[in-house]
Amino acid sequence: MTVRSERVDGTRQWLRGLEVFAGPLPEFDPAAAPAEPVRLFLSWLLEAVADGVRDPHAMTLSTVDSAGDPDARVLILKGVDGSGWQFAAHAFSPKGGQLACHPRAALTFYWPEHGRQVRIRGIVTPGSAEDNAADFLGRSRTARAESLLARQSQYLMDTAERDRALEKSLALIDKEPSLVDSAWTLYTLAPTEVEFWQAARSRIHTRLRYERTADGWDRFQLWS
Repeated sequence: MTVRSERVDGTRQWLRGLEVFAGPLPEFDPAAAPAEPVRLFLSWLLEAVADGVRDPHAMTLSTVDSAGDPDARVLILKGVDGSGWQFAAHAFSPKGGQLACHPRAALTFYWPEHGRQVRIRGIVTPGSAEDNAADFLGRSRTARAESLLARQSQYLMDTAERDRALEKSLALIDKEPSLVDSAWTLYTLAPTEVEFWQAARSRIHTRLRYERTADGWDRFQLWS
């Protein structure tokens, strides 16, 4: 056996030995689930907050670029209601460009302490100028200043240059506190599918999928 094979096998065994679903897990009865997914999502989110799950509103946003290659990053949920799940991004960022090219995306929430995952897929639309502005002005002073630079994900060759640019942007915000970045966008993902996954120590996990229809939502339990 080569050294590399030994390392691969050792890593595999180490990963297999890591404990998952260690604590007591909540019960989930799909038969008692509400008729639409937002209510169930909010109940799971509230339980995560009440039990002190860290960053319960963090989610992975998955998109595809112009070549069809997947991309993913973690964002913060901005809101959820009957229209869908909201998140914000700069229109000139990679994710903004990807959504302009392919306005479909997926969201993934994971609350490890509860062994729960929610997966959402659907069509993404940008918000109105008023909604975008309100979200931008609700951000911290530094976050607004950085957004106004419109340099997200570009190569950073000199941190001193960044600091000087940020200082000027902060001064501009102090001078004009109501200044809004017109490229800042509050997006809404209108779901076509929402899947709830509840882990079990037995590994017989429970999965419930909501699928949108012309009349509302259909629900299907899935094999784990």
